[in-house]
Amino acid sequence: MRRLIAAALISAALAGPALAQTQPPLRCAVDGTFAPHAFPSLQGGVQGFQIDLFREVARRMGREIVIDSASFSGLIPALNAGRYDFLCAPTTVTRERAEALLFTEGYIWTELQFGIRRGSPPINSEEDLRGRTISVNKGTPYERWVTANAERLNLTLLAFDTQPDAVQAVLQGRAQANLSGNTVVRYSASRTPQFVASWVLPGTRLHWGAPFRRDSGALRNQVEDVLTCMKRDGTVARLSERWFGDVPGPDQAERIEFPGYGPPDMPGWDATPQNPQCG
Repeated sequence: MRRLIAAALISAALAGPALAQTQPPLRCAVDGTFAPHAFPSLQGGVQGFQIDLFREVARRMGREIVIDSASFSGLIPALNAGRYDFLCAPTTVTRERAEALLFTEGYIWTELQFGIRRGSPPINSEEDLRGRTISVNKGTPYERWVTANAERLNLTLLAFDTQPDAVQAVLQGRAQANLSGNTVVRYSASRTPQFVASWVLPGTRLHWGAPFRRDSGALRNQVEDVLTCMKRDGTVARLSERWFGDVPGPDQAERIEFPGYGPPDMPGWDATPQNPQCG
């Protein structure tokens, strides 16, 4: 019996590399118009923080990865339909989403920020928004915030399939402000002299994590273990500095190892202590 067990273990060990090589590529998707997270490359395809981040995740997992580019509003339905294993797009972790999906812990913080055309009246509070038209990327928390506050602040919503179109609406005077994530607004402002990063909505700091289907807990945990190792060795912070221009401090999500798997205090959080085998 011991010989049979030993032979089986040896066979499994020898088959391991072959099985790893036959694993299908990981399939994920991004909004390819959401610079600097994902946007067209002059060499073809897409480039950006998300692309570098998840290509490195896949490399460390010993897997190939295929990254599709599509409109953000269609990404979660496509994930739930089984087209993708997870989303490489930066996806804000909300309680509503966390009840339907599994998320990794945050690898970067997001906050809601307004961008305005240079020379237009500044935004320093919600009252400064009253009566204004706000442009957003369709299917995002930014659209939901404007919708939820439209009646209270007399806001008009302009929703677009891409973030660049939402910024153009501000530059053309069709909207008085654009609402998006802080990294995206700051990046747009750094590339477009007439677009200015303005007020950050207080209390809107949330995780940007990678979503998986509810039946993909094992894969979610594998990806999060790799992300944790990349936080420990500084890879996430270096990619953040490269694409966003700032060195993340010790209180930033690029460096914080959150307990368990998933964003703490959200549905789908797994309290099992992480113990990734790094290096």
